[in-house]
Amino acid sequence: THISETATATETKPGIDIVIGDSVISPELFGVFTTEINQHLAALERELNSLIGSPNKPVSHEFMLAAHTLTSISRNLKLEFIADIGHVLEQWLVMLVEKSTQPDQTGLQLMRNVIELLSRMLNAVCSQRLPDQVDLQAGVTLSHEMALMPERTNLRGTEEPKELVSPRQEVDLKQDHVDLDLLETFLEETRELMPAIGSELRSWRADPKDENIRKALLRALHTLKGSARIAGAMSLGELVHNMESDVEAPLKENELPTPFFDSLETELDLINENIESLQSPHKNGKNVGEAGGVEKTIVPVSSQTPPVSGPIKTEEIPPTGQPEEIGATPQRTLLRVHADLIDHLVNESGEVSIARSRIETELHNFKQSLLDLTESTVRLRNQLREVEIQAETQMRSHLALRHGSEESFDPLEFDQFTRFQELTRLMAESVDDVFTVQQSMLITHHAAEEALTQQARMNRDLQQALTHIRTMPFSNFAEHFYRVVRQAARDMHKKAILMIQGGHIEIDRGVLEKINSPLEHLLRNSVAHGIEVPTKRLELGKPEIGQITIAVRQESNEIIMTLRDDGSGLDIDRIREKAMQQGLMRTDETLSDKQVIEFIFAHGLSTVQELSEVAGRGIGLDVVKNEIASLGGRVEIASEINAGAIFTIYLPLTLAVAQTLMVKTGGNTYAIPATIVERVWELDTDALNIAYRDHRVNFSGDSFLFAYLPRLLGDQDSAPEIKRHNRVLLLRSGALRLAVHVDELIGNSEVVVKNIGTQLARVPGVEGATVMGDGHIILIINPLKLIHRDEVQSIFTSDRPASLTVQTKPEKASTVMIVDDSLTVRKITSRLLEREGCEVLIAKDGVVAIQLLQDIIPDVMLVDLEMPRMDGFELIRNVRSDPKTANIPIIIISSRTAEKHRNLAKELGVNAFLGKPYKEDELLEYIAKFIK
Repeated sequence: THISETATATETKPGIDIVIGDSVISPELFGVFTTEINQHLAALERELNSLIGSPNKPVSHEFMLAAHTLTSISRNLKLEFIADIGHVLEQWLVMLVEKSTQPDQTGLQLMRNVIELLSRMLNAVCSQRLPDQVDLQAGVTLSHEMALMPERTNLRGTEEPKELVSPRQEVDLKQDHVDLDLLETFLEETRELMPAIGSELRSWRADPKDENIRKALLRALHTLKGSARIAGAMSLGELVHNMESDVEAPLKENELPTPFFDSLETELDLINENIESLQSPHKNGKNVGEAGGVEKTIVPVSSQTPPVSGPIKTEEIPPTGQPEEIGATPQRTLLRVHADLIDHLVNESGEVSIARSRIETELHNFKQSLLDLTESTVRLRNQLREVEIQAETQMRSHLALRHGSEESFDPLEFDQFTRFQELTRLMAESVDDVFTVQQSMLITHHAAEEALTQQARMNRDLQQALTHIRTMPFSNFAEHFYRVVRQAARDMHKKAILMIQGGHIEIDRGVLEKINSPLEHLLRNSVAHGIEVPTKRLELGKPEIGQITIAVRQESNEIIMTLRDDGSGLDIDRIREKAMQQGLMRTDETLSDKQVIEFIFAHGLSTVQELSEVAGRGIGLDVVKNEIASLGGRVEIASEINAGAIFTIYLPLTLAVAQTLMVKTGGNTYAIPATIVERVWELDTDALNIAYRDHRVNFSGDSFLFAYLPRLLGDQDSAPEIKRHNRVLLLRSGALRLAVHVDELIGNSEVVVKNIGTQLARVPGVEGATVMGDGHIILIINPLKLIHRDEVQSIFTSDRPASLTVQTKPEKASTVMIVDDSLTVRKITSRLLEREGCEVLIAKDGVVAIQLLQDIIPDVMLVDLEMPRMDGFELIRNVRSDPKTANIPIIIISSRTAEKHRNLAKELGVNAFLGKPYKEDELLEYIAKFIK
């Protein structure tokens, strides 16, 4: 027979994704796909022709492998209409291979029809379009026919396999009639039962004589079988019934060989696949009522060919529960809520936090205004008291002068004095009323602050509760990883088992869903690249069965996953050779082993000699690193020859809320995750100079690389602001250590992490963004992720010390200090200067100004003369007497404009003298002149 050739892929535009139905494929991946499918279709045609030409020849392993690979790559690209057909064909071929037989003429004709249909469908895909509706419907029909072939085909087996347990009658798989109202509830139950069944099976394999474990496994299987049948998933119920019967069968056996457990694991994999088909029936191109039809190729456990044999070494794993308690859990009232609704509630609670932050900011400003009002009220009361004293003195003096000449007038008859006294007393009463209202407002403000603090605590509890709802134990999510390792071991003809430690750690569902693909890829890589074939392992003195371990632990608000295998480790020489071939490093370049290992994350680099369905394409580890980085995590690698490789993944505990440290530097505000901040340190000017010279600081025996934060972010021209006390953050994560100098430390803040889009999510060091109470958007950054970048390494290796002498760039805003006891003058002048782009420092009197000058040297000072505690002249004398501040330009703004005041100001070295009210243009002109 002739099968139509697959068309080559139509020309694609570089950088533009290809859309076929619901599948979005990058041009690079599409090119790999079109190349591979031609190979696999050719293999299918070749093997089918071989079967037709040799009637007595059994189905070959290559035939099954071609169908499996075609199914796998189609599933990865979400081409479900091809993957579903390939999956049914693969299952049929698996049975034929295990029986060492071939189908009859009816089966051969069906295979020819299926392969021709696949060829037409792939022709359409290569042309970047969906197959015709007729072909899609034909795919459903042919898949159904193939699923029934094991019951109809006259299998010509050469030898009956030896059974490990008593044979049972052929299974009568019934048609599914799934109740859609019960399906979702049933699937939710399977998410709890399947991890428990998998865990009990592994425990029984480790201790076959433990009857309690076997009984617990039987109870879990019985519960799953009953639930499946109630939901109408009859074929799934039959599959579970078969496995339940096999678990009961060992009552008649004295010993349980390892192949018995291998076969049970194969049955468990089929059950999992059936459940997955029920989870997305429409996506897989099937009706719910037919969800179980594909799995009708199941055979008794005794006939399964085991892929793994030999003794199993286990480590202690946190138990999923005591066996005797299974099935005895008290009933609880449960409410089913969609995950999207929980995500929406978490987001809304975050918005409430942002709104509360804004209220807190406004309350803080309101409190500051109340304190200013208090000061003004006190000052007004004192001034009014002086007026009363002056009025009383003048009145007595005036009465004394008139006493001799106008004795006939009573003092009360001087109306102008009595009215003046009356007005001053009325003013005093008004000031007291204002003071009383002000105190009442302070009390109300204090109550509002307490209520807001309580609301913040309640909102935090609500966020934690909602976030906890979104979490699940890693063991519940990771059950299918065991299947990934088993399948990869079968495909590579190796033997390997997976161990999971710390499976009880609960992780955000969003994190788990996004880390799923990277972990699957790393597991396949461990089997393909790390675990040796059994014969070589025995030669090296290793156990025949390789072991892969995933250890999960929580440190603060960070999840650390360690994936370790006991294989051959990374071939560093081979990686170096490949890196040179691809131009990633020069032939004369000397790099450390750690630097060479980083090349495995380069796109297209693979050390595998031969291409297989598991490895060799060079596509994967770069995607793994990018996916982990998009979660705000990172991955580290360690390797030892013949001891294995270790991949350590650091991930955030949740993607919703983060504890951060807010800093201001280089004119921008950033949030740094609090989990990586080990300590906040203060350095004086001399110590800071040494740190910039050495690019390193030492703290408690540990050495930290040192740099100014804006320079790490790419602003190489930025210059740090040197103060008397300089803030340095000591950052640590794993083996990475970094000290960063920042201009200002704002404080701790719990922020709601917002999605920043795919473009920014892949920028190194950017972990997200948050919205502050005032509406400003702040980036959440992790400077530790920038250490290995070439441009950052050049900062640490530069022989030129960072310049600390220039504290302001030419375009940097000028700093102006306003020293005035008048709230009105301070506000009006600060608004004027901020509008002109100046940074403004506020001091209420001379004492506050002296304190500010200890840390910040302004470009210009605006000083009033009449102030409490320290007047303007005394402040100017202090400024001019200190060498650090002696050259600061000073402009006096005062209502005291007499000649003697001007002369004294000139003697003290004042640069300009303005009266109140001043002219804005004149003030700005003086400031610009003195700054220049």
